[in-house]
Amino acid sequence: MADHGSRPATHTNVDEGSERKLGDLAAEAGIQRIHMLAWRDLADIEAGGSELHASTVASHWAEAGIDVVMRTSFAQGAPPATVRDGYDVIRRAGRYAIFPRAALGEIFNRHGSRRDALVEIWNGVPFFSPLWARGPRATWLHHVHEDMWPMVLPPRLARAGQILERRVAPPLYRRTPIVTLSESSRQHIIDRMGLPPANLHVVAPGVDPAFTPGTPSPTPLIVAIGRLMPAKDFPALIRAAAQVRVAVPDVKLVIVGEGYERERLERTISEVGGETWISLPGRIDEPALLDLYRQAWVVASASRAEGWGMTLTEAAACGTPAVATKIPGHVDAVADGDTGLLVDSDTDLAHALRRLLTDHPLRTRMRAAALARSELFRWERTAFDTLAVLAGRSVR
Repeated sequence: MADHGSRPATHTNVDEGSERKLGDLAAEAGIQRIHMLAWRDLADIEAGGSELHASTVASHWAEAGIDVVMRTSFAQGAPPATVRDGYDVIRRAGRYAIFPRAALGEIFNRHGSRRDALVEIWNGVPFFSPLWARGPRATWLHHVHEDMWPMVLPPRLARAGQILERRVAPPLYRRTPIVTLSESSRQHIIDRMGLPPANLHVVAPGVDPAFTPGTPSPTPLIVAIGRLMPAKDFPALIRAAAQVRVAVPDVKLVIVGEGYERERLERTISEVGGETWISLPGRIDEPALLDLYRQAWVVASASRAEGWGMTLTEAAACGTPAVATKIPGHVDAVADGDTGLLVDSDTDLAHALRRLLTDHPLRTRMRAAALARSELFRWERTAFDTLAVLAGRSVR
């Protein structure tokens, strides 16, 4: 029985030609089965853009006739084994045990041959696939995690994570094809991790065609989407919105997502007196998310680390411009001054939000530009190019 999280894998209505090209590429490379190793999958309560990306690509591969199995950790309320949009999901380990257990499962051929194609999703902690994998192999690394370690771990463990990411793991991956989402993330990985530029491939995420323009709210509305975790820095956004409210007294802020930072955000909302105009609805379904994107005057992100910023592109497809931090990933997802505004500080964040909310001609221009640019991003292209890297071909 298939299971679905609150944000199901986007499933683009692709033509048969697109899937046939995927199937042809796999056949030419001798790829019949792909194993995907992931820290968590889309059913996890804290699933976000990385999990949506993996699930969507896997579903396109499966539709092209490739046998795909994803190994991941337990997700609360989800079965240990299921099928999602044509690919198998196996959840038989805890949040930390997944790393050794998945590697051992591959070594002992528990879910296919050790020589099947392998995609390792490196989300902070790697699976060390170069030490044991034998078939075609690629690693997806969305961004460098160095600044995130101190946000989520005690100092000693955070330092250990940084050493693992920057010194221990990179030498093992020097011969591994790496896929990342943006050119800015690629350069950051090169600078901070020292991986060979020739092995780093940029494949941007897509946007589901379900995301289309609608009617904005009659009153100013800021929307933000993401896991409630330190790296997203939602408290900074809440404080910035409180500053904006001085000039835009009817503004409202909706932060969509769930996570262990909820209590901290509730305290911050109370501190700024935002109980009546800031809401935390938790995880919402796709129709409600689409409705929010369409109603929003601006989508905002105060995140400190992103590989891309998929919510910004989804909002753009609904004609909603963005205000976001100027970090690797965001600088590719948002065309600064065209489809939105990028900022360097919390003060600039408040200023940019106020500017976009109060300048109707600017917002109208950016709305049109965001919508036009979103047409460049399609999941069919993402699925093909990631498979091309796995097959040892050049990215288009």
